[in-house]
Amino acid sequence: MNGIIELVKVIILGIVEGITEWLPISSTGHMRLVDAFMPLQLEKAFTDMFFVVIQLGAILAVMVVFFHKLNPLSPSKSAAEKKNTWILWSKVIVATMPAFVLGFLLDDLMDQYFDKPWVYAITFTVYGLAFIWVESDKRKSKASRINSLEAISYKDAALMGLWQCLALVPGTSRSGATIIGALLMGTKRYVATEFSFFMSIPVMFGASFLKLVKFGFHYTAAEATYLILGMLIAFGVSLLVINFLLGYIKKHDFKVFGYYRVALGILVAVLYLLGVFKGK
Repeated sequence: MNGIIELVKVIILGIVEGITEWLPISSTGHMRLVDAFMPLQLEKAFTDMFFVVIQLGAILAVMVVFFHKLNPLSPSKSAAEKKNTWILWSKVIVATMPAFVLGFLLDDLMDQYFDKPWVYAITFTVYGLAFIWVESDKRKSKASRINSLEAISYKDAALMGLWQCLALVPGTSRSGATIIGALLMGTKRYVATEFSFFMSIPVMFGASFLKLVKFGFHYTAAEATYLILGMLIAFGVSLLVINFLLGYIKKHDFKVFGYYRVALGILVAVLYLLGVFKGK
């Protein structure tokens, strides 16, 4: 019976991950919040690793949705298109280098000192207000400077990579920090969102590898089942959410996510003060 209950929890966490990984609202923050009310009855080391590695399922969904665009060897692409795809990947690598370096250096520090409910309350709220401000600033409503992936320079990519590093603080949202930075740089919403998706691929593979190495590769049958199931659920849900978000931002801005984050930040603060959300 306990095994079935844990499977249900893993399924719910996989759904939450698949939804929140791509919306700029922090997947880790939401999974921690869910875990506060129905915690996995597993070793803490495995749970900490699970919350990171489950995101690989979501990342694989991006690779499926954008397989043609990201495939430089596609036989249906012309020589020029293949060259542009390689250039896109080189910009993605440039954009992810800051997160690789700082993530390697600060991963343990962030887990130890910042993976706390009060930090989530602050980051949910602050970045929610940032989205509302950016989208309300009439100066940002003018013609964008970066209207396509090709228009992103290597300098732009590096700056977006630095913005992404803000997501090392739990509750920030990797896509949220990247998109806010890109919008401030004059990037069209659709382009900013797509590029943030592509930036997630090497970053999350690197973060997952780091967590796997730290945890080790010795799993019980139950742990292996939970990890694989969580990834599969996250993959399936992500396919739906990615397509939804790309369609949504063609006609709408990010304000709704800003309001949601502020409301959630206030809720987390209340739950923390009441002792309901105690964190790890």
